[in-house]
Amino acid sequence: MWIDEAVLELRAGKGGDGVISFRREKFVPRGGPDGGRGGDGGSIWLVARSAQNTLAGYRYRPNYQAERGRNGEGARKTGRTGKDSELSVPLGTLVKDEETGEILGDLTEEGQRLLTVRGGQGGRGNTSFASATNRAPRQREKGSAGEERKIRLELRLLADVGLVGFPNAGKSTFISRVSAARPKIADYPFTTLVPHLGVVEVSEDASFVLADVPGLIPGASEGAGLGDRFLKHLSRTAYLVYFVDVSEGSGRPPAEDLKVLRGEIEAYGGGMEQKPAAVGANKVDALEDESRLKSLQAAAASLGLPCFAVSAATGDGCTEMVRELYHRVTDARAPVI
Repeated sequence: MWIDEAVLELRAGKGGDGVISFRREKFVPRGGPDGGRGGDGGSIWLVARSAQNTLAGYRYRPNYQAERGRNGEGARKTGRTGKDSELSVPLGTLVKDEETGEILGDLTEEGQRLLTVRGGQGGRGNTSFASATNRAPRQREKGSAGEERKIRLELRLLADVGLVGFPNAGKSTFISRVSAARPKIADYPFTTLVPHLGVVEVSEDASFVLADVPGLIPGASEGAGLGDRFLKHLSRTAYLVYFVDVSEGSGRPPAEDLKVLRGEIEAYGGGMEQKPAAVGANKVDALEDESRLKSLQAAAASLGLPCFAVSAATGDGCTEMVRELYHRVTDARAPVI
């Protein structure tokens, strides 16, 4: 099961208590205090792992607690430190405080670690309270409580190019044509129920990652259909492609589709409306009225967007389109000096 959100309740380990102890050995009068301090409690870390691609493992187990520290002992022995807990998450996981909404971290690289809750400190034993005026202290400290926090994990796919389009616009067919991804393809709405990633090989040493998310419909940014749930996966992309069905089979004017798609992206916000973009005019192989394609090209030109006429079904124009996308993505990812 593909799950891209999870809420976890985390509790770090409590610190161990310090102890009151006095050295008692034969022939050692007035041995003095020797109570050790308690061990620190364990903390909880999130660790990014490329081998993991879903948060499903946390759906039915949302509560985690690290090991507490052991109490101190006599002979100045410090209690054992509680073992830290590590929770694996997929690359691209955004971590937020569930109560405040504060972003705690963004795990995008293999092995990247994030401390979510810190273990409590161990308390001091009576050895720590000895002084010239208090040679036999009977004081000690209890260990402090570990931190507690409720966090929200949001998985956001790491892709270079995101495909945006209506259901059945041909996005899944396109990604299966230009990459090794094999999403489900059928002739009914919302064929794509989960996002798909595909690596597009432009040449031996040139490639980019393409993301196909479930189709958008009017009102998607406000919760209609499936698109609103997956729009967040486009937030990390460097480039967007508005994928439009120009054939008569869609029953809609292509230029109007482009207007609706851009409107949903703008309504969603989050900076996606400012991303560089292009238009993919798909299903030209089934097009009878050329004016439909021309109207879309004119609408794209008025917005300053390049428009590519392609057929995902036959492959016409797809090679040229991905080559151009690679160059544009490279420019978009280039650091600003």
